[in-house]
Amino acid sequence: MIEMQDIYKTYPDGGQALRGVSVRVERNEFVYIVGPSGAGKSTFMKLIYREERPTKGTIFVNGFNLEKLKQRKIPFVRRNIGVIFQDFKLLPKMTAYENIAFAMEVIEAPSRVIKKRTQEVLELVRLKDKGNAYPNQLSGGEQQRVAIARAIVNNPTVIVADEPTGNLDPETSWGIMKLLEEINFRGATIIMATHNKDIVNTMRKRVIAIENGLIARDEQRGEYGYED
Repeated sequence: MIEMQDIYKTYPDGGQALRGVSVRVERNEFVYIVGPSGAGKSTFMKLIYREERPTKGTIFVNGFNLEKLKQRKIPFVRRNIGVIFQDFKLLPKMTAYENIAFAMEVIEAPSRVIKKRTQEVLELVRLKDKGNAYPNQLSGGEQQRVAIARAIVNNPTVIVADEPTGNLDPETSWGIMKLLEEINFRGATIIMATHNKDIVNTMRKRVIAIENGLIARDEQRGEYGYED
């Protein structure tokens, strides 16, 4: 599903985020990306959905070589990658329903399909009664559920979640993790960067630890391994 081959990423200021990273993620895996702040985790995530491009190396996602991808193909590839952010990134002047539907409108899905699918994902994230609420009328956990619904509405094969529980209290965080586990069970591959030691140590999925731009550990049913 995802393969990185000898990836280097150096920023214009000379900062080196990744140094020779090679990793393979299979279809339907659930992988935690852990490591100290500034280790290269966010860069690793952004490379998957082509927000950043490597200085050197090759990345394949869903069989596409992202470095050889023509510009007109980028939206098609991104359509199959759902992205969830720590700060939700919801559009404040749109309702929960409209935020989710917008992800389908940009790919010009038929209106009847948009309506049906948006209602489906609202129900999946347990917000079917909050479709008409604006982001400022929702709790943090509810906003993150809307963000998850938006990320999955186009049935992506890969979900990239960058600190999805970072702004949430422990109880709400566990609700979000159960939801992500259900989405994974339904067939999506999930890559999740996190500093949440309790979640990683309890759920025991594959753990890839990045330190100083290098993969320090790659363990099945791994543990967090840091004191943050």
